[in-house]
Amino acid sequence: MTDPRPSMPADHPLRAVLNDEVHARPPEALIAPLTASFLALYSPDGDRAAEWAHLRDLAERHGVALEGPPRIHLSLDLGAFRLRFERHSEFARYKFIIGDDDDGPFERTALSRVPADWVASLGGKVMVATHVAVQKLHGPAPDYDVLASHCFDGNALIAAEVGDGAAIAMTDFRVRADGFGRLLLIDRGLTPRQMGRMLQRLLEIDSYRMMALLALPEARALGPFLTRAEAELTAITASLGGAREEDEPELLERLTQLGAAIESRIAVNDFRFNAAAAYYRLVQQRIAELREVRITGLQTFREFIERRLAPAMNTCRTMEQREESLSARTARANQLLATRVDISHERQNQALLESMNRRASVQLRLQQTVEGLSVAAVTYYAAGLVGYLAKGLKAAGMQIDAELTVGISIPVIAVITALGVAKIHRMVERSGH
Repeated sequence: MTDPRPSMPADHPLRAVLNDEVHARPPEALIAPLTASFLALYSPDGDRAAEWAHLRDLAERHGVALEGPPRIHLSLDLGAFRLRFERHSEFARYKFIIGDDDDGPFERTALSRVPADWVASLGGKVMVATHVAVQKLHGPAPDYDVLASHCFDGNALIAAEVGDGAAIAMTDFRVRADGFGRLLLIDRGLTPRQMGRMLQRLLEIDSYRMMALLALPEARALGPFLTRAEAELTAITASLGGAREEDEPELLERLTQLGAAIESRIAVNDFRFNAAAAYYRLVQQRIAELREVRITGLQTFREFIERRLAPAMNTCRTMEQREESLSARTARANQLLATRVDISHERQNQALLESMNRRASVQLRLQQTVEGLSVAAVTYYAAGLVGYLAKGLKAAGMQIDAELTVGISIPVIAVITALGVAKIHRMVERSGH
């Protein structure tokens, strides 16, 4: 039997994981008519264990055993409904699907088949909740005014032919009293796989749109802070030109506090703004994948979403740029002030060195004076000793003139003492080098 795998180097430890990533979260194969309920719950990634335990509990209630570690996506047929679960970095998505008994769109919901206590104890906060109705088109094009009145409370529709006309998608992007929005998808010839992909894209657009908009309140709250910070920086910069040396410590303290406050805000908002930009790109990509065809008189998904989402993302981008610009300007002002402080310190150091030089010069002159006095003192005491010696010798009977001997010894002693002091000077200088 031929070995299916010839001799090859060992696989990279992540090869299988990375290869399977392209197959992650595959769309369901769906056939109209059907009803679905969709939930997107904002929840930290650290809640995976509790989240998986909750899913296991639901499966066990319907006689299905979930084994193994937590997974990032899951598809289960639990009899009364089908469950589709997806875990993302910041949120989790649940999709419950049932067949349609021709009761009409939104007459019943898939969520009504799910145990109410289980739904109530789901972890996280609701970001998106949508009831979906997928219908098969029979006959001519639908009357959109009738659909708006019957399914969407008479609200203005956002609708388009999608999949190059293979289906019609419509919604009003409104949240009703029950906490759910509505999405109607009319099949005009989609294959089951196409239907699954189309529904997944439509639901992802709403999920990513809401996640992108999480940055907007942060951007709006950031505006007043940036305005105050810019005014403070302007005041500090204006003060730099005429500031005195004694004012520099206060200016440096203000500038340091301002820089710290700005960097703190950047650290808090950086992830949210970057995430918003990433979610916005996903929204644009999913809208492009719809391949919309305009329905006369109705707004397309792209038009409606871009009308509000694009300005919101521009606001976030502007605030992020203001943060970065303010941080850079503060750093430049800090550098200017630091340079000014350094120059002031150099002047102070120069004045201190000059003062030290003057003191050293005075000390040198004093030392030279003391050395001169010390030569005289040594000469005086040495001459006195010579005098005592001469007197002693004279008393011993030697013919010595004591006064003359002292007089002659004074210049000799003075020269010897002076030479000794000079030699000590030279020795000290050599040891200093």
